[in-house]
Amino acid sequence: MTAVGFYGDDFTGSVDALVQFRRAGCTGVLATSPQVVIGDADVVGIAGVARSLPVDELDAEVRPALELLRDLDLPVVQYKACSTADSSPAVGSLGRVLEIGRDVFGDATVPALFAQPDFGRYTFFGHHFARDGETVHRLDRQPTMAHHPVTPATESDLARHLGAQTTLPVGALHWPAYAAGADAVAQSWKESADAAVVCDGFADEHLDLVGEAVLAGGRRFVLGAGGLSLGIGRALRRDGGVPPTTTDPASGPTLVLSGSGSPRTAAQVAAAERAGWGTVHLLAPGSADDAVSRHAAGEDVVVHTTRPGPSATSREIEERLAHIGAACLARDPRTRLVVCGGDTSGNVLRRLGVDVLAVAALPWGNVALCHATGAPYSRPVEVVLKGGQMGHHDLFDDVRSGRSRGNDAH
Repeated sequence: MTAVGFYGDDFTGSVDALVQFRRAGCTGVLATSPQVVIGDADVVGIAGVARSLPVDELDAEVRPALELLRDLDLPVVQYKACSTADSSPAVGSLGRVLEIGRDVFGDATVPALFAQPDFGRYTFFGHHFARDGETVHRLDRQPTMAHHPVTPATESDLARHLGAQTTLPVGALHWPAYAAGADAVAQSWKESADAAVVCDGFADEHLDLVGEAVLAGGRRFVLGAGGLSLGIGRALRRDGGVPPTTTDPASGPTLVLSGSGSPRTAAQVAAAERAGWGTVHLLAPGSADDAVSRHAAGEDVVVHTTRPGPSATSREIEERLAHIGAACLARDPRTRLVVCGGDTSGNVLRRLGVDVLAVAALPWGNVALCHATGAPYSRPVEVVLKGGQMGHHDLFDDVRSGRSRGNDAH
């Protein structure tokens, strides 16, 4: 029986939620839209694109997905947000999401947990911290988030960050309160006058306690990152097994489609080039023909936008990447596909006709190898989705070779 449903506000984050539930022993499937019929599993997810949407477009994207999950009569429904709480009053507003969620599920206080310690994300006395390399920064001083091109972090106090996006009251629950146990935490949420309560978390035991409290509090809408998914998954105590941590080398060419402009992705592109990959700047003249011909010759190729070049809109980038991906998959369905960028990946996969994703293996920490299915494909397509800040420098070559790594989320 399905116990949890979730909507992910971008595709890489949705896969991360699925990964965390699978790590906890829950079976799971991920649909690419509310229109896709999803099968029975411990956890069912809907991958969305809300993180990149203007606030006035959020209702049309989020409400149908939450209503579908509500109507499945699931004990818990999570709105899966990024572990850096990417949002603003204008774009991807989590405050607006909170309003929609309470409208769909009722006005009970919503627990919000953004901590994900294995990914270097910590909340301490309400303030959020994020690792960059080996250094942990306060969220508003973390190099990537402080200079995010769409939703730059200007506040580390998550209650203030969310509160600036809604007129609803947002409070916080600090970790010393956890000593009273999960039932007491659930009771504190029940008695709270706040619309949402940001919960501390900087160790796995905090995730587990919040997960236990969510289940102890009865059916509930919750908001948070993959750490919340892991805590809820562990609290369910399912025995669906965990994915393997090894995989075989790609049986065909490996194709990276990257719309990410993050420094980490740029370093990964450079590492692949040093390893002998063909690299093609998406916005250079003739890039599509160049990438497809290289792929046809059996070359492993990275198509990217990480270096200066002609400008293009997000839509144009996604359309061009999807065009290249479709041509290469049609020629060789054995292609192992890597799609980079939390906002990019969802729109590219939807354009490629992918309907459902399932985790096949976890060889690279929080970066999963997935099997994607959809009408255009007679066999599952091997897909890796990577957010801008995810993965080690040699990730692309490891995906190609099947070489496993430990937890590479740092």
